[in-house]
Amino acid sequence: MSSEAPRRSDATRAAILRAARARFAQDGYQRATIRAIAADAAIDPSMVMRYYGNKAQLFAAAVDVDLRMPDLAGLPPERLGAELVRHFLHRWEEDPGGDVLLTLLRSAATDETAAERVRGIFREQILPIVVRMAGGDEPEAQRRAGLLATQMLGLAMCRHILRIPPVAAMTAETLVDHVGPTVQRYLTGER
Repeated sequence: MSSEAPRRSDATRAAILRAARARFAQDGYQRATIRAIAADAAIDPSMVMRYYGNKAQLFAAAVDVDLRMPDLAGLPPERLGAELVRHFLHRWEEDPGGDVLLTLLRSAATDETAAERVRGIFREQILPIVVRMAGGDEPEAQRRAGLLATQMLGLAMCRHILRIPPVAAMTAETLVDHVGPTVQRYLTGER
């Protein structure tokens, strides 16, 4: 009996997270409600509160993003930008977690909680890579990492949320060819 309870608990948590991701993607953080998420998961709202505490904690769990940044150390320096663009395109378009990234991006445009989560991902996952590449020069690395974020988040926004026709229609490799050199400059500090 005790082995059945954890499985039921895991299934309930997973159902809540699926419903929350869909609801946050559809309604954004502000308009999404615990009641609507619970209804989508076919459970009582008290269960959402039991497992996640409140809407902010549920949102944090629903958009827990690991970018799984590639190890760029072994790559030839001239391929860094292209590989990073390719990595991000793969995460958004082919990886099951890509929808979570896009949900977070949609929500960040209108909600400070989501925007802070994006800033946290930037600080925790992107900035350390650029700091290493900048030889530990933190102010320079912050500038370069910030510019890198403008390219990658702008690309995601234009391709997947706004669906700007030329950008949405390009193949991934065409985007790598066009955006990779810009990202390369940001990573290496070359002008």
